[in-house]
Amino acid sequence: MIKKICGTFLLMCTILFTKAQTNETTLQYIKTYCGIAVTEMQRTGVPAAIKLAQGVLETMSGQSPLVIKSNNHFGIKCKQGYDGPYVLHDDDRPQERFMKYEDAGQSYKDHSDFLKGRSRYAGLFELDPTDYAGWANGLKKAGYATNPKYPQLLIGIIEKYNLAEYTLMGLGKAEWNEDVKTYVAKISGEAVPTHAVAVTVAPAQPVKSAYPEGEFLINNTKVVILNAGASLTEVANKYNIPVDRLHAMNDFGTTAEKVQKATLVFLQLKRTVCEKAYHEVLAGENIYDIAQAEGIRLESLLKLNNLGKYDTPAAGTRLKLRDDFASVAKN
Repeated sequence: MIKKICGTFLLMCTILFTKAQTNETTLQYIKTYCGIAVTEMQRTGVPAAIKLAQGVLETMSGQSPLVIKSNNHFGIKCKQGYDGPYVLHDDDRPQERFMKYEDAGQSYKDHSDFLKGRSRYAGLFELDPTDYAGWANGLKKAGYATNPKYPQLLIGIIEKYNLAEYTLMGLGKAEWNEDVKTYVAKISGEAVPTHAVAVTVAPAQPVKSAYPEGEFLINNTKVVILNAGASLTEVANKYNIPVDRLHAMNDFGTTAEKVQKATLVFLQLKRTVCEKAYHEVLAGENIYDIAQAEGIRLESLLKLNNLGKYDTPAAGTRLKLRDDFASVAKN
């Protein structure tokens, strides 16, 4: 009888220890990736709580075989024609090809772009970012996951680990914790900030004096130049443009409220090609800068030059701004 009780007690201790260990592993995952989730929310509008919960669930808190060998936190498979790095992993079928990333940040960004770039998820971005239940159920309804309990699993993780707080950080409604501050300092190369600030991928940082005041045209598309600190909402209202559309046309994060530096802001959808044939990359320019400076859609610029969203062309490189057989008149 004593032996039986001791065995039962040992089993209970083992279960409790395993559960505690799982909690600690999950907390460490959240600590490691919360900064990426918050800044990705500011870039694309995917709520940080949802992204972190998906990461926890889909990677077993960073312990799954797939994430360990590929840095692929969201199970994104290779598209047809993709010839970049990949790993083989059993899923719906044996030995399927999954994306392999250099680091977790690339995986998080690819996941954001995946959701943002597909029409079946468009309705999610009309929800209040704090409505994590709506997002969880919307993902399932849109076909993101086949598990019927997927929404409940996400909601359970969010509520258990208070992940909604990170969405508030992304909205600027809650102070960043030290983990988020440290991450932002790391990617910006600046000192750790003392408070929450808006972080966006600013498409261009031009010299304001090089452009005229008021509306003007770049690549036959209306644009204005804004001073640092200018309100995007005020610009949207002035020109009668929905603020989310203004963000989308300029590749801003959907929660951006003000521009941090002098910035070109397009008032119309940019074109898919340019009248000029090439752009010579200047020192310090990134692909976002070039898309804004030339008034060309970012996805078109990438496609014309066979570039990935994470590529940084070297100074002096000549990037194509139109296909040799493209007609600007058809744009």
